[in-house]
Amino acid sequence: MLGVMRLVNLAHGDFLVVGAYAGLFFLQFTGIDPLLGVPAVAVLVGLLALPVYRLLLAPLADRGAEAQMMTMFAVSIILENAFVLAFSADTRSIARNYATVPLTLGPVTFPLIYLIGFVISVSLILAVHWLVSVTAFGRDLRASAVDAEAASTLGVDVKRVQMLTFALGAACAGVGGTLIGAAFQFSPSSGGAYLLNSLAVVVLGGLGSVIGTLVGGIALGALQSIGGLTLGDGYRDLVGMAVFLLVLAFRPDGFLARGRT
Repeated sequence: MLGVMRLVNLAHGDFLVVGAYAGLFFLQFTGIDPLLGVPAVAVLVGLLALPVYRLLLAPLADRGAEAQMMTMFAVSIILENAFVLAFSADTRSIARNYATVPLTLGPVTFPLIYLIGFVISVSLILAVHWLVSVTAFGRDLRASAVDAEAASTLGVDVKRVQMLTFALGAACAGVGGTLIGAAFQFSPSSGGAYLLNSLAVVVLGGLGSVIGTLVGGIALGALQSIGGLTLGDGYRDLVGMAVFLLVLAFRPDGFLARGRT
């Protein structure tokens, strides 16, 4: 969304929380493991994002990035209040027996759900990379990201590309929300912290680079873990945001900006 639409989606973390609640209720109403229902959650969150784009963002396309960004800020506030009204402010999680099974890798022990989440996340990132790099939609997406006006002149339906890009970003957030809900607790206000982490990952990896997102995410997670071990768990986010600000100051294009797609 940031690379194609130049949109800082301030509701991205809330789309993630939508995915967490969707995974939770998918389990409760169908009895099917939410990890098996991840494709359904992705489709659901992507479809929910379509009217947001068509009704709120598309009419503001010619009014600058600030108008769209503030609109998504309002959407974020509305979603958080809707979560509280619908589900209360209680902290929840997607409880699964296998999630807490310990795995030992050398001196490190971690829950099985961390490995499952990592595998699903990497697979999704590689799938998005293939979509952007190989398919006709990816060609149109890359053209729209470089020069939307020129792409439109050459016959690319830029508005359609932007709408589908917005839906794809929301769908990916929904998948992430289900994985996070299975690994951690979440609440209606959880989206803010994940939004900051998402922005840090994009800046670390380089704007528009899908593989850079993978590298940036792993780097940020490693730095936060090291910070938590050395300074205390309460400093994990502080370390991540400090790195975020340093990269913004000294390499604002990110470490893999040359490899953007």
